[in-house]
Amino acid sequence: MSDKTKVLIAGICSLLLTLGISRFSYTPLLPLMLEQTPLSISWGGWLAAFNYVGYLVGAIIAAQVRSITLKDQLYRAYLILAVLSTIAMAWTTNVWLWSLLRFIGGVSTSGGMLLGSALVLNWLLRHHYRGELGIHFMGVGGGIALVAALVMALLHIPLDWAEQWVFLAMFGLPLGVVAWLWMPRPDPVGQTTSGQNLKDHPPSKLLEKGLLISYFFAGIGYVVDATFIVDIVERTPTLSGSGPLAFLLVGLGAIPAVLIWDRIARNVGYFKAMMYAYLLQVVGILLPLQGSLVAVIIGALLFGATFVGLVSLVLTLSGRFYPTSPARLMGKMTFAYGLAQIIGPAITGELTEWLGSYVWGLGLAAGCVVIGALINAKLIPLEKNEPALSR
Repeated sequence: MSDKTKVLIAGICSLLLTLGISRFSYTPLLPLMLEQTPLSISWGGWLAAFNYVGYLVGAIIAAQVRSITLKDQLYRAYLILAVLSTIAMAWTTNVWLWSLLRFIGGVSTSGGMLLGSALVLNWLLRHHYRGELGIHFMGVGGGIALVAALVMALLHIPLDWAEQWVFLAMFGLPLGVVAWLWMPRPDPVGQTTSGQNLKDHPPSKLLEKGLLISYFFAGIGYVVDATFIVDIVERTPTLSGSGPLAFLLVGLGAIPAVLIWDRIARNVGYFKAMMYAYLLQVVGILLPLQGSLVAVIIGALLFGATFVGLVSLVLTLSGRFYPTSPARLMGKMTFAYGLAQIIGPAITGELTEWLGSYVWGLGLAAGCVVIGALINAKLIPLEKNEPALSR
């Protein structure tokens, strides 16, 4: 097995653990927790918000840390936290302790999404490979599909909500081992293996600001659907029992999509590719409101394919602008995305408890994605002026 393959597998495993197990276990387990514990829909939204507060803190740390060696040390610490915070969810029914654990799990998520991405991208660039993260981000869709498939399988085994948390944590343990052992320690020298210097090409202030704002609105669109899609489907009378299937389809839609978006971006440019992803995501968010299984299937596949495409393209852009320290802009972008993910679930949970329907929450999500698309459209002409994107 080549070194490149090992690095990419390590990165994928880090995402399967920190994003799939640590973050997304909550989504398919939410209906079971609502049924078997004192958790309310409103508190369910707040737990998701606390998770994203942790992710936001992780993004701030990633943006501030300049040393690639320290990034590597944090990456490994977060792998451990991902397992521990997941298994500890089974040890209490206190919503404040759950909030703390979801916060810690959120911090650990940045280990795979930001630090892992930065380490993989830095290794690829230093070894003269294409600076794209499509293969790495197959771990996002893989993580969602993995958790959904496991929870669907567990429905046929008499395990309660707590035992399912323990099972998922134990399943994540070997993923963490691979992510630790196969991720090479980074070389702190800012050069390629042939001795060429890696040079940063920061984006213009206008482009960076527009990218941050549009990504914020994309974050609201993403988080509402990602947090509540299983419960949304389960509450539709004609679709009861199909919630885990919808979540599985989100993951399956995301796995191949990252490679497709890489190809689209090469042909039409990054910002035009993101425009297509924004518009398709609106369709994916709204389709489940039709109430039919076909609409849910298409909507879930579209949502999975577009949200992970946006994440992959934005974080790849960060690496193109800052090859010596990819997490620098990644952290800023994820701060914007994470801030949206704190607001989205809390508002949606409160609206749903108050009005008795997820319609308003999904409408909010779709509207925010439209705003993000309009802002992104203004950035398309600026791409040709960026040296980092013309190479």
